Amino acid sequence: MYSLHSYGQMVADTPRMHAYTSAIRRAVKPGSVVLDLGCGPGVFALLACQLGARRVYAVEPDNVIELAREAARMNGFADRIEFFQMMSTSVTLPEPAGVIVSDLRGVLPWYRDHIPSVIDARTRLLAPNGTLIPRRDILWAAIVEAPDRYRELTGPWQAHGFDLSAAMRVVTNTWRKTRVEPHELLVEPSCWATLDYEEIEKPDVRAELSWQCARAGTAHGIAVWFDSVLIDEIGFWNAPGVPESIYGQGLFPFSQPVAISEGDRVNVTLSAAFVNNDYVWRWETDFFDARELDAPKTSFKQSTFFGVPLSRSQLRKRTNTHAPVVNDDGSILQFVFSQMDGNNSVEQIAMRLAQEFPLRFRNDNEALDVVADISERYSNSR
Repeated sequence: MYSLHSYGQMVADTPRMHAYTSAIRRAVKPGSVVLDLGCGPGVFALLACQLGARRVYAVEPDNVIELAREAARMNGFADRIEFFQMMSTSVTLPEPAGVIVSDLRGVLPWYRDHIPSVIDARTRLLAPNGTLIPRRDILWAAIVEAPDRYRELTGPWQAHGFDLSAAMRVVTNTWRKTRVEPHELLVEPSCWATLDYEEIEKPDVRAELSWQCARAGTAHGIAVWFDSVLIDEIGFWNAPGVPESIYGQGLFPFSQPVAISEGDRVNVTLSAAFVNNDYVWRWETDFFDARELDAPKTSFKQSTFFGVPLSRSQLRKRTNTHAPVVNDDGSILQFVFSQMDGNNSVEQIAMRLAQEFPLRFRNDNEALDVVADISERYSNSR
């Protein structure tokens, strides 16, 4: 989930807010029914009410929804906004929404449950001929020379006289948010995907890109960004050179810097697969000398799958032949779940938990913190 600081940055991002305000003003009319998907602190929901929406359904699984509820009361819209603190995929509305507005992206649109949530909302909750905001995101990429950003990533693992190449392999298989300037582009940007939210059916993406280098330099990675079309001609973009936005650009680093000459060719296959509510990214890159295009001079095969350090013992637990035995944390969960029958209070469960696991909890308050966390995550509201 986003932090409150991140929500504040979104609200303070003038190009983003101006574009969304203009799009909502274009779509919402007096009497409209609006779904604010991932409402956060509720700014879009308030705007829809201000524009005359008859009913706004605001959906947000995070506790920031309490700020949205308070804002609705303070601005006189509490009677027109109905809040749902849950994932939108679990929401059933009493009526279809004529307008669905959302911004569930991260640096890129492929962020956690963003695309599956939009597909589900469009399919189940949008009225026929209803309006989706945003309508589409257009993705761009370019090879960049960014020595300072690359040094920030890899420099700590090349110091102190030790061989820390294992960490280097991890950090260069992890993409990050960055800021790219136009003079750092080694190639002309290429459009590699268009997400049409009115038609998209699957969250995965795969694209093949090819560039001829416009100048000599050192290639450090692939920069990616998007243009967003919210409605009609209204939108915003976060390309290199435009005023800095909350989104920034993404940088997929290469395993090592590569010297290139003008006319060299770079081929990239870039893909993302949605796995366990997150994305596994792959970027496979071939560099060709302008004078020898038959075979690549350098090739990399990288993936965020290799960007997470895991011990052998942890990996062994995921094999299909492993016979698991519940550990202490699992036993605590089992015990708390056995007590969550709708009759026992959190305090009562905590007292019993402390008695059941005296070596784990020094007092009832320590157990209370654990039970309260489990209750918040796994119990229904009543």
